[in-house]
Amino acid sequence: MSVDFYYLEELLTEEQRLIRTTVRHFVDEDVLPIITDAFEAGCFPTELIPKIAKLGLLGATLTEYGGAGIDSISYGLAMQELERGDTAIRSFCSVQNGLVIYPIATFGSKEQKDYWLPKLIRGEAVGCFGLTEPEHGSDPSALKTRAERDGDSFVLNGTKAWITNATIADLAIVWAKLDGVIRGFLVEKGTPGFSAVKIEHKMSARASDTGELYLHNCRIPQENMLPGAEGLKAPLMCINQGRYAIAWGAVGAAMACYEEVVEYTKQRVQFDKPVASFQLVQEKLADMLTEITKAQLLCLRLGQLREAGRVKPAQISLAKRNNVAMALQVARMARELLGANGITLDYHTIRHMLNLESVYTLEGTHHIQTLILGQEITGISAFK
Repeated sequence: MSVDFYYLEELLTEEQRLIRTTVRHFVDEDVLPIITDAFEAGCFPTELIPKIAKLGLLGATLTEYGGAGIDSISYGLAMQELERGDTAIRSFCSVQNGLVIYPIATFGSKEQKDYWLPKLIRGEAVGCFGLTEPEHGSDPSALKTRAERDGDSFVLNGTKAWITNATIADLAIVWAKLDGVIRGFLVEKGTPGFSAVKIEHKMSARASDTGELYLHNCRIPQENMLPGAEGLKAPLMCINQGRYAIAWGAVGAAMACYEEVVEYTKQRVQFDKPVASFQLVQEKLADMLTEITKAQLLCLRLGQLREAGRVKPAQISLAKRNNVAMALQVARMARELLGANGITLDYHTIRHMLNLESVYTLEGTHHIQTLILGQEITGISAFK
């Protein structure tokens, strides 16, 4: 690893190092040369999707349907490297994996799996996850989207907001209440009554395709309901997949900012000596390295627990909460040390800093992660 103060590289297997290095090269060669323009244009670089699929990063932990079958730490390292490139790239990949492929593989019928999983894993189809609504983000149990039975069909009505991959998706996993119970439904692009609209004027995660989903008397066949998904637990299980990827990804963003500012302060000369020679600068660099190292250790242990089937949702929340807050602080300190240059896209730090403002909120805000931990500690829920 480029930032590895505690020699964590020694704890990785040869396969894990190979996967990390392969994704790192992809980011260096294919992502970084185009991501600034994509960020500035506010457009997701869809030309990367076939390359991401060819690397085996879609359906990465699945062993069936063409999945690469990599372990949890390898997957985390891949997410780390993708976010070292940009939040948009990691977000596309982790949504496709944890919020689309995972629910179909976990809750879907054999017919749903056979039809969709090979397409999604090969990158021939893109998916999105419709849970959040304009009025219901942190409290998904109160979602208003409804499904009603009508003969051999379901009719869906509602709106979903802040949906990654919304306008490029061929398939949406839409969560709606059927007879008062939250269920998951597969809604294909082009279905009458279903539309996706891009959210414009974002100042964060600009290269990510983010939009709203509209369902107006949207009729789908009854076989499009996920048979194994019943109740709020199902979408929350998916979200935990996303939080795991974010915990690793945030470290990648922090590493990118740290590496950039170390090189900058060593080369930038003020008062006849490098900026890096000043005590106040060295203190900030020491703080940044310390927090990144702590977050790397969290991720490694979290990956071990996940691979052993022992991980608890609250443990994932702790890592997401800590690592994103850490990465945002590292990015802010790096931007400060870059001075006026730090506000331009000639450097990567401002892009990461702006992106992390979104990551701080998505897949459960910092406060929500805090309350999940509070409930785990006390046994008392502060939500209701």
